[in-house]
Amino acid sequence: LVIATASAMAQRAPPRRRMGEGVFAANVGEEMEMPALEAYLVVNGYARSSTVRAPGEFAVRGGLIDVFAPAGEPLRFDFFGDTLETIRSFDPETQISKAKLKSALLTPVSEVLLDDASVLHFRKRFGQAFGAVSDALYDSVSARIRRQGMEQWLPFFYDTLDTVFDYAGADALVAFDALAEEAIHERVETARDHYEARRTAPMVRGAAPFRAPSPDLIYLDDAALKLALGERAVRRFTHFDAAVKHELDLGIRAGRDFAPERQADANVFDAAAKHIAALSKANKRVVIAAWSDGSAERFAGVLADHGVAALVRVKQWREAAQLPKGAHALAVLPLEHGFESDTLAFLSEQDILGDRLARPRKRRKASSVIAEAAALSPGDLIVHQEHGVGRYDGLKTLDVQGAPHDCLDLAYHGGDKLYLPVENIELVSRYGSEDAEAQLDKLGGVAWQGRKARTKQRLRDMAEELLRIAAQRATRHAEIVNPPEGLWDEFCARFPYEETEDQLAAIDDVVGDLGAGKPMDRLICGDVGFGKTEVALRAAFLLAMSGRQVAVVAPTTLLCRQHYRTFSERFRGLPVRVRQLSRLVTTKEQNETKAGLTAGTVEIVVGTHALLSKSVQFRDLGLMIIDEEQHFGVKHKERLKEIRADVHVLTLSATPIPRTLQLALAGIREMSLITTPPIDRMAVRTYVTPFDALTVREALLREKYRGGQSFFVTPRIADLGEAGDFLRRTVPEVTFAMAHGQMAGGALDEIMTSFYDGAHDVLLSTSIVESGLDIPRANTLIVFRADMFGLAQLYQLRGRVGRSKVRAYAYLTTAAEQALTLGAEKRLKVLASLDNLGAGFTLASHDLDMRGGGNLLGEEQTGHIREVGVELYQSMLEEAVTSLREGREDAPSEKSWSPQISVGASVLIPEAYVADLTVRLALYRRLAELDSDQEREGFAAELIDRFGPLPPEADQLIAVAALKALCRRCLISKLDAGPKGAVLTFREGGFPDPMALVRHVQERPDDYKMRPDGKLVVQGGWPEAAQRLKALRAVLEVLARIAVRKAA
Repeated sequence: LVIATASAMAQRAPPRRRMGEGVFAANVGEEMEMPALEAYLVVNGYARSSTVRAPGEFAVRGGLIDVFAPAGEPLRFDFFGDTLETIRSFDPETQISKAKLKSALLTPVSEVLLDDASVLHFRKRFGQAFGAVSDALYDSVSARIRRQGMEQWLPFFYDTLDTVFDYAGADALVAFDALAEEAIHERVETARDHYEARRTAPMVRGAAPFRAPSPDLIYLDDAALKLALGERAVRRFTHFDAAVKHELDLGIRAGRDFAPERQADANVFDAAAKHIAALSKANKRVVIAAWSDGSAERFAGVLADHGVAALVRVKQWREAAQLPKGAHALAVLPLEHGFESDTLAFLSEQDILGDRLARPRKRRKASSVIAEAAALSPGDLIVHQEHGVGRYDGLKTLDVQGAPHDCLDLAYHGGDKLYLPVENIELVSRYGSEDAEAQLDKLGGVAWQGRKARTKQRLRDMAEELLRIAAQRATRHAEIVNPPEGLWDEFCARFPYEETEDQLAAIDDVVGDLGAGKPMDRLICGDVGFGKTEVALRAAFLLAMSGRQVAVVAPTTLLCRQHYRTFSERFRGLPVRVRQLSRLVTTKEQNETKAGLTAGTVEIVVGTHALLSKSVQFRDLGLMIIDEEQHFGVKHKERLKEIRADVHVLTLSATPIPRTLQLALAGIREMSLITTPPIDRMAVRTYVTPFDALTVREALLREKYRGGQSFFVTPRIADLGEAGDFLRRTVPEVTFAMAHGQMAGGALDEIMTSFYDGAHDVLLSTSIVESGLDIPRANTLIVFRADMFGLAQLYQLRGRVGRSKVRAYAYLTTAAEQALTLGAEKRLKVLASLDNLGAGFTLASHDLDMRGGGNLLGEEQTGHIREVGVELYQSMLEEAVTSLREGREDAPSEKSWSPQISVGASVLIPEAYVADLTVRLALYRRLAELDSDQEREGFAAELIDRFGPLPPEADQLIAVAALKALCRRCLISKLDAGPKGAVLTFREGGFPDPMALVRHVQERPDDYKMRPDGKLVVQGGWPEAAQRLKALRAVLEVLARIAVRKAA
C-alpha cells in the first residue's frame, strides 16, 4: 500500500528501469573492489563526508567505507584487499559498530544518476534548449559535480520519465481521496505560474540568467494524468452519498471516542472504566491497545485504581479472540482508533487520551551534544596555559629524534613560533572572543603570568561568593514533596506522547530534588519542542497537590498565553486553580488574581515579569518555573535572585544564557539535558541568502498550498510597513496579520488567536514570536535582515517552525547589496551549520565562546574573560569552585601543566588513516583528556572500528598518552628517552616521596642513577621504539606505585 500526496503524484519520476539498475548488492566474503563501491556511491547521489551522520552520506577511511542509505541504519563495509570482509551497522552518534550482517542492498539517494549516459543526455538536451551558452550548472554536470536542486532539470537527464503509476504496475488499484485530482491540477498550475514569473522577471544585476525546463516536462497535467492512469482500476472517495451503493457489512463499528470527557471537567479514566464494565457486562471481550510496554504498564495501574482489575496481556489478535467472554486484556498494538464487533471490543490509547505520538527511546549522550571537540581552524586565536594568547596556524609534522611527530603550529608576538606536540594539546584552548584585534603575547614574557594570576584571584573571590549563596540554599530546609499515589499516574498518563529516556531522567531528577528536603535549583536544557514543558507541568502538579503555590514566569505575553492554555488544559478536572497575569488580561482579572495569590485560592499563576512586581504577594510560594531566562533584563534577574533563595526553582531553556550555562558547567547549579527529538521530527532546512523577492514568494506560496502557515519576521517595528507593502505587492495570494510588542494587549491576543486558528497564511511580526510559541501548522520562516539579530534570537526564531512531522524551511535573508560585519557573518554561519536536531546546547556553547559568560554575580567580567580567553576562564572557575569545595589550598591544577615527552618514536595519527584535519584534531583533543587505561583502550577500539587497523604511529601515540598520565602521577615534567636509556626531570618540589625514591634507586644501581641536579637517569638498551615505550611504561608504573604509597 502506497499513500501519497497530490504533489508527489503530480510529479514525474526517473525511469523505473534506470532506478532498478541503481540497486547495489553486497555480500560478505565476495570479491569486490573498494573503488567500485565508491564510484557507485558518487554516481547515485551519496555525498562524501568526513564522518557519516545523516542519510545520503558516505566516508572512505583506509579499508573502510561507511554508508548511510535512505532506509535503515548506516552500514560499515570493511575490506581486506579486494574481499568484502564484514558488513556492520553502526550508531551515527557514537560511530560505534553494532550488529554484523551477511549482506546489504544499497539504493540511489538521488533521482539524478550522474553516470556517463545521464551526463551525455543532459549536455545534449541542455544545448538543444538553450544553445551553446556558458552556464555554471552545465559545467558542474559535465564535471560530475552535484548541485542542490538538480532534480529540477530531471527531464534533461533521461530519454523519458515514468510516473508513480508505472512503478506500481499495470494491475495496481488507484484510489483518489476527495479533491485529490483538483489538488494535482492546482499543483501543476502553481508550478507553471512560478516558471512564468521567473522567466519574465527583469534581470537582476550580477544574477545568473534563468534557465530551466518547462514544468510541462516534469508535471502531469489533466491530459497526462489521464494517459498515465491508462486502463488501471480507479476509485474516487467522496464526502457525499453515492447514487448507487455497493455496501458490504463486516459487522464492525467504530469504537467510542472519549473526546467529550477530555474536554469537560470530567475524569476520562472513570469514563473509560465504566465503558469497559458495560462492554464486559454485554459479554464482549475487551482489549485496551497501548502504544508501548511503558504505557501499557501505566494503563494497567491507573485502570486498576478505577476498578478494572485482572487485565491479562495478549500479544496477537488471535489471542484476543480466544479470551473468555467478558474478559479484559492489554496489548501493545499500533492502533489509532478502537472498534467493536458483536463479540470483541478494542479501545485504543488514542481514544482515551487523545492524539499521541510514540517517540523513539534512543538517547544521545551529553558528551556528543557538546560536540566531539571545539574544532580549531587556522587563524583562530588560542590560549596556551603557560604562554598566553597566540594564533593557531595549522598542524605541522616535524622530525623529532629522527621520527615524525605531529605538532600544533602556534604564532606569538614578534613572529615567535611554538610547536606544541599533539599529546599536549590540552594545554591549548580557544580564545573564543569575536575580538579579532586581540594582542598576541610574547613568548617568555611576564605579562601573561600577571594577567593569569590576577584573574585567578578574582575567580577565587567570586567562587567563594557563589558557594556561599549555594551553601545558604543547601542549609535551608524545604518541605519534602512526594508524588501522590494514583493521582500522579493519572496526571502523567494525560501526557500525549511517550516520554523519551532523557525526559524521564529529567523528571526523575526533579522528583528527586523535590523529595530531598532542600530548595531545588535545576536547569532543564532541551531543544525547542523536545518536551521541557512536560517536566515543568509535573513539577507544578507535585507542588500544587501538596498545597503550595506555583509561579510560571515567561518573558513575553505570547509565551505566557500559550503556557496558560497548556497548564489550564492539563489541570482541568483537578482541584487546582490556574490564572494568568499579564497585560493580555483586564485590570479587574489582574486584581482578582493578585487577591487569590495573597489568599491562597490560586494555586498556579502563569505570568510575565509582572509576577516579579512587589505588588504580587504569594501566600505560600513553593516553586518558581522560569522559561527562557535569557530574555529577562538585569533588574528582573536581580529580583529573581531575591525570590529564589527560599523556593524551588526550575529554569527551562533551549539556549541557556551563557551565565546560566557557566554555573551549570561549574557544578554550582544542577542541569538535566533533554536531547532526544520526537519521532518523525525533521531538522529545519536553513538557507542564508541575500533577500530575493521571487524566492520569498515561492517559499510563502509553497507553504500556503501544502496547507501550512508562515512567519515573516523583521528586526524593528519600523520595518513592518515596508514588509507589509512587499507582501501585498509580491504575494497577493496570501492573507497576513501584523503583530508587535507595542500593540494593545487585547489586539495582540486577538491576532495571535486568529493566526493560531488558521485564519491567516502569514504572521508578519517583530521578534516577539521568538519565545516558545507552538503552532505546528507554521513551517516556513522568513527572517528579514537576519544579520541584525543575535545568535540565540535567530535560533529561537528558527525554533518556531519544524514542530510537527512536516519538513520546515528557514530563510535567513540579508540586505542584497550590503556587506555583512564579521560578527554577523560568523553568527549566520554557526546557525546554518547547526541544522541537527538538539543543537541548542551546542549553540549556547558557541554563544559562550563568542560573547563570554556575562554577569555571574551582577558584576561585569567580560574583561576577565578577554584577558585569559573563554575556555581557560571556564576551567579556572571550575578549579576555584572545586578547590574551595574540597577545602584545598590554591594548589596548581593538574590541568595547568603537561609533561613533555620525547621518546624518538613516530607519534601521530597519519593523514592517510584519518584524512579530515578537523576530525584528527578532535581525536587528539579527546585522547589528551582521557584519564584511565580503560578509556584509552576504548579509544583505540573506536579508532579501529571507525578507521580500520591501527597504524604503528597511532598505536605509539596512545602509548605516549599513557606515559604522560604516569608522568603526571610522579610529578615528572620532562621525559627524554633514546636507545640507551632515559632522563626524567621532576617538577619544582620534586617526586612525591623523595626518600622512597632514593631507596629504590640505591637498591638498583645498575638500572638507575640520580644526578646532582635532581634528574633521574634510567639505564636501558631499547633500540626499537615499541620496545622503548614498553620498558618506559614498566619503569613509570613502579615509580607511580611508590608515589601513590606516599599519597596514601
